[in-house]
Amino acid sequence: MSTRNILVTSALPYANGDIHLGHLLEYIQTDIWVRFQKSRGERCYYVCADDAHGTAIMLRAEQEGITPEALIERVSRDHQADFARFGVNFDNYHSTHSEENRELSALIYTRLRDKGHIATRDIEQMFDPVKGLFLADRFIKGTCPKCHADDQYGDNCEKCGATYTPAELIDPVSAISGATPEVRSSTHYFFKLPDFADFLNAWINDGHVQPQIRNKLMEWFESGFNEWDISRDAPYFGFEIPDAPGKYFYVWLDAPIGYLASFKNLCEREGIDFDAFWQKDSSAEVYHFIGKDIVYFHALFWPAMLHGADMRTPTAVNCHGFLTVDGAKMSKSRGTFIKAGTYAQFLNPEYLRYYFAAKLTSKVDDLDLNLDDFAARVNADLVGKVVNIASRCAGFIKKLGGSKLAAHCAEPELVARFITAGDDIAEDFEAREFSRAMRKIMELADDANTYIADKAPWALAKQEGFDEEVVEICSVGINLFRQLMVYLAPVVPEMASQARAFLNVESLDWESRHAVLLDHAIEKFKPLMTRVERERIDAMIEASKEDLVEEQKLKSTPKGPLMETPIADEISFDDFIKVDLRVARIAKAQYVEGADKLLQLTLDLGGETRNVFSGIRSAYAPEALEGRLTVMVANLAPRKMRFGMSEGMVLAAGNDDGIYLLSPDAGAEPGQRVV
Repeated sequence: MSTRNILVTSALPYANGDIHLGHLLEYIQTDIWVRFQKSRGERCYYVCADDAHGTAIMLRAEQEGITPEALIERVSRDHQADFARFGVNFDNYHSTHSEENRELSALIYTRLRDKGHIATRDIEQMFDPVKGLFLADRFIKGTCPKCHADDQYGDNCEKCGATYTPAELIDPVSAISGATPEVRSSTHYFFKLPDFADFLNAWINDGHVQPQIRNKLMEWFESGFNEWDISRDAPYFGFEIPDAPGKYFYVWLDAPIGYLASFKNLCEREGIDFDAFWQKDSSAEVYHFIGKDIVYFHALFWPAMLHGADMRTPTAVNCHGFLTVDGAKMSKSRGTFIKAGTYAQFLNPEYLRYYFAAKLTSKVDDLDLNLDDFAARVNADLVGKVVNIASRCAGFIKKLGGSKLAAHCAEPELVARFITAGDDIAEDFEAREFSRAMRKIMELADDANTYIADKAPWALAKQEGFDEEVVEICSVGINLFRQLMVYLAPVVPEMASQARAFLNVESLDWESRHAVLLDHAIEKFKPLMTRVERERIDAMIEASKEDLVEEQKLKSTPKGPLMETPIADEISFDDFIKVDLRVARIAKAQYVEGADKLLQLTLDLGGETRNVFSGIRSAYAPEALEGRLTVMVANLAPRKMRFGMSEGMVLAAGNDDGIYLLSPDAGAEPGQRVV
């Protein structure tokens, strides 16, 4: 069988914050799949980079009194240190602020431009006359035009939930300088995504995405595409558009090109043929691992850009769900918004790698890190089952066999069954069905422990004349342990490295399992993994709360607790009963182009549908909302917005941790009045 050529990427972390456990879900998933491919002898490269451009990075650097280049260099070092702690082994880690990315971004853009896929037109935006820059909605604050709450963002009120345009704000100011913004016109550059409608229709339906993602993409496809604004005005930290002085590529234009740039950097360093992977007729495989919240960019804009630039498109875009902790969204105040560095201070990173693997599937479902289950599963599986096999057998091999395994296999059929099981387990790894693979591996571990328990070598060792039989039994046990570590090596590479040293073998790659260890010397056994202690988990949570305290100290204008927002003036009961609250099912949810905080919701009221714009984009991906019940104000007068007509309001709560959509208990039905 010929060796495959595989390029794998994970989404680029933004160079403006720390890596946390939600990020690590993706990188660990990707790393396991890559390690498996390499274990099988495939030619597989794993590249990533920091996403280093944009206004947010420019402003943070200015706030810290350093250059953007200094900021992104520091953050890159921190990111790479966190990834290394968790065994995420990139073949190359680069930056989107690189010459390779500048050249490739210009190349792709000019190819698109020369084929007529770039348009220009003037748009009006808010402009900060002090800072001399155009303002995104999130950088504009003012008084809500609906409830008159102060200090609200440019498209959504966090107090009453109203949505509006920045121009509707009362007394708007720039959140950056405090100046009153002006409305100014500017020429922007657009990628003509509608040009690729036929291509994308075929591409989406050709197995490049998971079925759940395909269905979501087809909804967007059927509702029609808009041209994509790919330019930003100076000052902006990024790459200037080649034929447009003072205009810069929007960060999402050059971010995915960063995959190519990181790979090109690796190719130039190691003599790999870059074109063999990226030319239009390439036979290589390219896989992107991403979160479901950025699928629009990766499965619509990105393949269209590549196709329009005469380059190959991804073999597959593999999406995963979000991470929750103890059944809820990660929370800073509860200590469950856990940074990678904080976790590593208290717990073995390989605990997390195994737990994620034990729950990951090829689907897009969210994954819950239940901390009690986390401790119980790691202790039961890795410590109680796998390590237990080696620890029960190693001492007898050393004492009775002179640290050498038996010269023949006492249970050839059992060992052969463990070896053959590797074929099915390999199929599960390949298909990203990691949880199914872990179940099969642990079933084998159970069988190995049952074999040892039934043979009871510790009892035989107390009797005269059974030393050779004890060594034979324990040699089988050690061989079974070796097979299990071959299968677990992509998941727990550090534990596998220690096991390899104990077993005194050169490799634990996939094919090595076929050679049974006979008359083979092993090293002294040392504990390969200790139990998860609940006290360490609790200490990690407390330390995460302390992280929040430190962050709040550093904020120039920190928000206070929820109840520091004063309760509004009293209203009469007669006023209150005028508000008609209804249960609604979210039939459809989608992003709103040009709005940083809004989602467009189609609400089913049980025979009637409403269109509502809601400022909950930062907390929810659209596909995570569909089918969910919520509560809406049904008799709120419709409001004309620049995105369309909003016919009501959904209810949500908010604090420093984020926004939480309110939901009725089970049994509620769309259209029922909330009383």
